[in-house]
Amino acid sequence: MGFYNKYILPKFLNCACGSKPINYQRDKIVPLAEGIVIDIGIGSGLNIPYYNKSKIDYLYGLDPSVELLNLAKPLAKKNELEIEFLQCGAEAIPLPNNSVDTVIITYTLCTIPDTQLSTKEIIRVLKPSGKLLFCEHGIAPDINVAKWQKRINPIWNKIAGGCNLNRDIPKLIRSSGLKISKMEEMYIPSTPKFAGYNYWGVAKK
Repeated sequence: MGFYNKYILPKFLNCACGSKPINYQRDKIVPLAEGIVIDIGIGSGLNIPYYNKSKIDYLYGLDPSVELLNLAKPLAKKNELEIEFLQCGAEAIPLPNNSVDTVIITYTLCTIPDTQLSTKEIIRVLKPSGKLLFCEHGIAPDINVAKWQKRINPIWNKIAGGCNLNRDIPKLIRSSGLKISKMEEMYIPSTPKFAGYNYWGVAKK
Protein backbone atom coordinates (compact mmCIF):
# COMPACT_ATOMS: atom_id res chain seq x y z
CA MET A 1 0.00 0.00 0.00
CA GLY A 2 1.39 3.38 -1.04
CA PHE A 3 1.69 6.54 1.03
CA TYR A 4 -1.39 8.09 -0.62
CA ASN A 5 -3.67 5.11 0.07
CA LYS A 6 -2.45 4.72 3.64
CA TYR A 7 -2.25 8.29 4.89
CA ILE A 8 -4.11 10.64 2.54
CA LEU A 9 -6.98 8.65 1.03
CA PRO A 10 -8.71 7.75 4.35
CA LYS A 11 -8.85 11.41 5.37
CA PHE A 12 -9.97 12.46 1.88
CA LEU A 13 -12.81 9.92 1.92
CA ASN A 14 -13.84 10.89 5.44
CA CYS A 15 -14.06 14.52 4.39
CA ALA A 16 -15.71 13.96 0.98
CA CYS A 17 -18.31 11.53 2.34
CA GLY A 18 -19.00 13.59 5.44
CA SER A 19 -20.35 16.76 3.85
CA LYS A 20 -23.55 18.27 5.21
CA PRO A 21 -25.73 17.25 2.20
CA ILE A 22 -24.45 13.67 2.31
CA ASN A 23 -24.95 13.42 6.06
CA TYR A 24 -28.51 14.67 5.52
CA GLN A 25 -28.99 11.67 3.21
CA ARG A 26 -27.57 9.32 5.84
CA ASP A 27 -30.12 10.62 8.31
CA LYS A 28 -32.93 9.49 5.99
CA ILE A 29 -31.75 5.86 5.94
CA VAL A 30 -29.57 4.88 8.91
CA PRO A 31 -32.22 5.38 11.66
CA LEU A 32 -34.39 2.75 9.91
CA ALA A 33 -31.90 -0.02 10.77
CA GLU A 34 -33.17 -2.48 13.36
CA GLY A 35 -32.46 -5.86 14.92
CA ILE A 36 -29.18 -7.52 13.99
CA VAL A 37 -27.50 -5.09 11.61
CA ILE A 38 -24.44 -5.14 9.37
CA ASP A 39 -23.08 -1.88 7.98
CA ILE A 40 -21.32 -2.77 4.73
CA GLY A 41 -18.46 -0.37 4.09
CA ILE A 42 -18.71 1.32 7.46
CA GLY A 43 -15.46 3.10 6.63
CA SER A 44 -14.58 5.90 9.04
CA GLY A 45 -17.93 5.52 10.80
CA LEU A 46 -19.90 8.38 9.28
CA ASN A 47 -23.16 6.45 9.77
CA ILE A 48 -22.53 5.92 13.48
CA PRO A 49 -24.17 9.11 14.86
CA TYR A 50 -27.40 8.36 12.98
CA TYR A 51 -28.22 4.92 14.38
CA ASN A 52 -31.26 4.63 16.64
CA LYS A 53 -29.61 2.63 19.41
CA SER A 54 -32.95 1.58 20.91
CA LYS A 55 -33.72 -0.39 17.72
CA ILE A 56 -30.34 -2.16 17.42
CA ASP A 57 -29.85 -5.62 18.94
CA TYR A 58 -26.35 -6.13 17.53
CA LEU A 59 -24.26 -4.17 15.05
CA TYR A 60 -21.46 -5.35 12.78
CA GLY A 61 -19.31 -2.87 10.88
CA LEU A 62 -17.53 -4.30 7.83
CA ASP A 63 -14.75 -2.62 5.87
CA PRO A 64 -11.52 -3.83 4.20
CA SER A 65 -9.53 -0.73 5.25
CA VAL A 66 -7.79 -0.92 8.61
CA GLU A 67 -7.03 2.80 8.37
CA LEU A 68 -10.71 3.71 8.02
CA LEU A 69 -11.73 1.31 10.78
CA ASN A 70 -9.20 2.98 13.06
CA LEU A 71 -11.12 6.22 12.51
CA ALA A 72 -14.47 4.52 13.18
CA LYS A 73 -13.58 2.85 16.48
CA PRO A 74 -13.17 6.02 18.61
CA LEU A 75 -16.33 7.46 17.02
CA ALA A 76 -18.27 4.36 18.09
CA LYS A 77 -16.95 4.79 21.63
CA LYS A 78 -17.85 8.49 21.65
CA ASN A 79 -21.42 7.64 20.57
CA GLU A 80 -21.63 4.77 23.07
CA LEU A 81 -22.45 2.34 20.29
CA GLU A 82 -21.10 -1.18 20.56
CA ILE A 83 -19.91 -2.46 17.18
CA GLU A 84 -18.15 -5.66 16.19
CA PHE A 85 -15.78 -4.55 13.45
CA LEU A 86 -15.01 -6.96 10.62
CA GLN A 87 -11.96 -6.12 8.54
CA CYS A 88 -12.79 -7.71 5.18
CA GLY A 89 -14.55 -7.09 1.90
CA ALA A 90 -18.25 -7.65 1.20
CA GLU A 91 -17.41 -10.43 -1.24
CA ALA A 92 -17.07 -12.85 1.69
CA ILE A 93 -19.12 -11.75 4.70
CA PRO A 94 -18.07 -13.85 7.72
CA LEU A 95 -21.61 -14.38 9.04
CA PRO A 96 -24.01 -17.36 8.85
CA ASN A 97 -26.87 -17.66 6.37
CA ASN A 98 -30.12 -15.88 7.29
CA SER A 99 -28.57 -14.19 10.32
CA VAL A 100 -29.13 -10.45 9.71
CA ASP A 101 -32.29 -8.34 9.96
CA THR A 102 -30.88 -5.23 8.28
CA VAL A 103 -28.05 -4.73 5.83
CA ILE A 104 -27.16 -1.08 5.43
CA ILE A 105 -24.96 0.18 2.62
CA THR A 106 -24.20 3.87 2.09
CA TYR A 107 -21.84 5.27 -0.53
CA THR A 108 -20.17 1.88 -0.91
CA LEU A 109 -21.69 0.11 -3.94
CA CYS A 110 -19.78 2.64 -6.03
CA THR A 111 -16.48 1.20 -4.80
CA ILE A 112 -16.95 -2.56 -4.20
CA PRO A 113 -14.80 -4.39 -6.80
CA ASP A 114 -17.14 -7.38 -7.29
CA THR A 115 -20.68 -6.10 -6.84
CA GLN A 116 -22.27 -9.32 -8.14
CA LEU A 117 -20.55 -11.48 -5.54
CA SER A 118 -21.16 -8.91 -2.80
CA THR A 119 -24.90 -8.66 -3.45
CA LYS A 120 -25.11 -12.46 -3.41
CA GLU A 121 -23.46 -12.37 0.00
CA ILE A 122 -25.91 -9.72 1.18
CA ILE A 123 -28.83 -11.93 0.13
CA ARG A 124 -27.21 -14.94 1.81
CA VAL A 125 -26.86 -13.29 5.24
CA LEU A 126 -30.26 -11.56 5.17
CA LYS A 127 -33.12 -13.26 6.96
CA PRO A 128 -36.18 -13.99 4.76
CA SER A 129 -37.91 -11.06 6.48
CA GLY A 130 -34.80 -8.85 6.34
CA LYS A 131 -34.19 -5.66 4.41
CA LEU A 132 -31.41 -3.83 2.62
CA LEU A 133 -31.24 -0.10 3.29
CA PHE A 134 -29.24 1.72 0.63
CA CYS A 135 -28.11 5.26 -0.06
CA GLU A 136 -25.74 5.61 -3.01
CA HIS A 137 -24.57 7.99 -5.70
CA GLY A 138 -24.58 6.75 -9.27
CA ILE A 139 -25.39 7.29 -12.92
CA ALA A 140 -27.40 10.43 -13.58
CA PRO A 141 -30.53 10.38 -15.76
CA ASP A 142 -29.40 13.41 -17.77
CA ILE A 143 -27.49 12.37 -20.88
CA ASN A 144 -24.96 15.21 -20.71
CA VAL A 145 -24.17 14.61 -17.04
CA ALA A 146 -23.86 10.87 -17.67
CA LYS A 147 -21.38 11.58 -20.49
CA TRP A 148 -19.24 13.63 -18.11
CA GLN A 149 -19.43 10.90 -15.49
CA LYS A 150 -18.09 8.43 -18.05
CA ARG A 151 -15.28 10.80 -19.06
CA ILE A 152 -14.23 11.68 -15.51
CA ASN A 153 -14.61 8.18 -14.06
CA PRO A 154 -11.14 6.75 -14.94
CA ILE A 155 -9.40 9.63 -13.16
CA TRP A 156 -11.90 9.77 -10.29
CA ASN A 157 -11.54 6.03 -9.75
CA LYS A 158 -7.82 6.42 -9.14
CA ILE A 159 -7.95 9.38 -6.75
CA ALA A 160 -11.05 8.25 -4.82
CA GLY A 161 -10.05 4.74 -3.80
CA GLY A 162 -11.83 2.85 -6.56
CA CYS A 163 -15.06 4.86 -6.45
CA ASN A 164 -17.10 4.80 -9.67
CA LEU A 165 -19.31 7.73 -10.66
CA ASN A 166 -21.51 5.95 -13.16
CA ARG A 167 -22.80 2.70 -11.68
CA ASP A 168 -26.50 2.06 -12.25
CA ILE A 169 -27.50 1.51 -8.62
CA PRO A 170 -31.14 0.39 -9.11
CA LYS A 171 -30.13 -2.03 -11.87
CA LEU A 172 -27.29 -3.39 -9.75
CA ILE A 173 -29.64 -4.09 -6.83
CA ARG A 174 -32.44 -5.56 -8.93
CA SER A 175 -30.09 -7.77 -10.95
CA SER A 176 -29.02 -9.45 -7.70
CA GLY A 177 -32.55 -10.74 -7.18
CA LEU A 178 -33.52 -8.20 -4.53
CA LYS A 179 -36.77 -6.30 -5.01
CA ILE A 180 -36.76 -2.55 -4.41
CA SER A 181 -39.87 -1.79 -2.36
CA LYS A 182 -39.21 1.92 -1.98
CA MET A 183 -36.76 4.30 -3.66
CA GLU A 184 -36.24 8.01 -4.11
CA GLU A 185 -33.68 9.79 -6.26
CA MET A 186 -32.40 13.30 -6.91
CA TYR A 187 -29.36 15.51 -7.24
CA ILE A 188 -28.30 16.41 -3.73
CA PRO A 189 -27.64 20.13 -3.08
CA SER A 190 -24.23 21.77 -2.97
CA THR A 191 -22.62 18.80 -4.72
CA PRO A 192 -21.20 18.64 -8.26
CA LYS A 193 -23.75 16.95 -10.53
CA PHE A 194 -21.24 14.37 -11.74
CA ALA A 195 -20.98 13.01 -8.17
CA GLY A 196 -24.29 14.13 -6.72
CA TYR A 197 -27.07 12.00 -8.16
CA ASN A 198 -28.39 9.95 -5.25
CA TYR A 199 -30.58 6.87 -4.96
CA TRP A 200 -31.89 5.78 -1.56
CA GLY A 201 -34.46 3.30 -0.37
CA VAL A 202 -35.31 -0.20 0.78
CA ALA A 203 -34.94 -3.58 -0.94
CA LYS A 204 -36.06 -7.02 0.18
CA LYS A 205 -35.71 -10.65 -0.86
